[in-house]
Amino acid sequence: MIDVKDEKDVYLASFEQFERERAATSPAWLQRLRKSAMDQFAQLGFPTTRDEEWRFTSVTPLTRVSFQIAGREPTILQTSLLDPLAIRNWKGHLMVFLNGRFCRELSLLGTLPSGMQLRSLAAVAQSEPEILVSYLAHCASLDKHPFAALNTAFIEDGAFVFIPKDTVVELPIHFLFISAPGANPTMSHPRNLIIAGANSQASIVESYAGLNEGVYFTNTVTEAILEDNAIIDHCKLQRESLHAFHFSNLQVRQSRSSNFSTCSITLGGGLVRNDVNTVLMGEGAEATLNGLYVVSGQQHVDNHTQIDHAKPHCTSRELYKGILDQKARGVFNGRIIVRPDAQKTDSKQTNKNLLLSEEALANTNPQLEIYADDVKCTHGATIGQLSADALFYLRARGLGLETARKLLTQAFASEVLRGIKIEPLRQEMETLLHSRLPVDKKVSL
Repeated sequence: MIDVKDEKDVYLASFEQFERERAATSPAWLQRLRKSAMDQFAQLGFPTTRDEEWRFTSVTPLTRVSFQIAGREPTILQTSLLDPLAIRNWKGHLMVFLNGRFCRELSLLGTLPSGMQLRSLAAVAQSEPEILVSYLAHCASLDKHPFAALNTAFIEDGAFVFIPKDTVVELPIHFLFISAPGANPTMSHPRNLIIAGANSQASIVESYAGLNEGVYFTNTVTEAILEDNAIIDHCKLQRESLHAFHFSNLQVRQSRSSNFSTCSITLGGGLVRNDVNTVLMGEGAEATLNGLYVVSGQQHVDNHTQIDHAKPHCTSRELYKGILDQKARGVFNGRIIVRPDAQKTDSKQTNKNLLLSEEALANTNPQLEIYADDVKCTHGATIGQLSADALFYLRARGLGLETARKLLTQAFASEVLRGIKIEPLRQEMETLLHSRLPVDKKVSL
C-alpha cells in the first residue's frame, strides 16, 4: 500500500528539502524563480474535473501517491540498459538523462557546428546564467498551468540547445529521459530549453521511458523559441511504465516566417496529459501539430493543444489520431485562436479516434475562436470503429480476423507516422505499433 497524504503538503515539503540541499549551489535568480513558481502552484493547487480544461481527466490517482524526488543510482548506469530504449540505427547526437539528470557517460554529443551549444541545463545555469535569465520560463505560462508551475519549482536539469543564426544542424538530436524508480514512488521534473537563431534549422527528438514497471511521475516542460526563418522539426515519444504518471507541456514561440512541426507519440503511461501550445507571433509563420496515441487496458491519455494566430499570413495544420482498446480512455481538446489582426490565416484541425472495443471511450472537442474576417479555417472530429466492409474484404482474401484488424489499424495510424521525417524514428514507431496490436497467430502479415 502507498501512504496517502494531503495533496499539496507532500510537494511543499519536498520543495523545502530540495531548496535546502541546493541553496549553496543555486544562483539567487534561480532560487527566486523556483520560489515564485512554488507559490503559484500552492495558489492554484491540483486541477479538478470542475475545471473546464480538466473535466474529462481526474488527477486524483496522482494526488493519492506520495512522490519523492528521484535519486540517481550508480549501479544502473550501464550502456546495455539503453538497448531496449534506444532508437535503432540512430545516427545523430544523443543526450541521456537518468531521473531528470544528465548522464554524460551514456551520452554521445559528437561534433557540433561552430557556436552551437548542446549541454545540460544545470551546467548552463552555472557557467552562463545570463542566457537562461533571458529565455527560461518566458514561454511556459504558470498562472494557468499548475504542473508547469510545479516543474518550474523543481527546475534542476534538462536539455539546453542553442543554435546560432544561419546554422543548419545536419544530424538529429535525441533527448532520452529514463526513469529508474526505486522501492518508493519517485518523481522527476525535466526542463528543456531550445533556442533557434534566425535562419537556423534542426531536428529534435524527445523520448521518455522507464527501466521497470514501478510507480513514478514524470512532469516535463519544454520551451522552444524560434527566431525569424528558423525551422525546427520536433518529435516526442512517450513509452513509460503502465503504472507511471506522465505530464508534459510544450510551449513554442514563433517569429516571422519560422516553421515549427511536432509529432507526439503516446504509447505508455497509466495517466497521461500532454499540453502543446504555440504562438505564431510573426507574419508568415507556419506550425504543424500532429499526434498519435495508442492505448489499452486502463490507460487514460489527454491531449490538449492550442495554436494562437497572433499575426497575419500564418498557416497551421493539426492532425491527431487515437487508437483505443479494452477500457482505455482518450481525450482531445484542440483550440485554434485567430486574433483580430491575424488576417489571411489558413488553419486546419482534425481529430480521428478508432475504438477497438465496446468499452473504450474517446472525448473530442475541436475548437475555433475567430476574431478576424478574412481567414480560411476548418476543423473536424470523428469517433468510430473499423469498417465492417473493409474487414469483410480482407477476410474474403484469406486473412484472419485479428490480422485484418491489425492491418486496418496500422493503415489508420500511418497517416501520422508518415509525417515523421527522421527515418530511424519512423521505422521505430512502425515496429512499436506493430508489436502493440493483436495479431492472428494462424496468418502472418
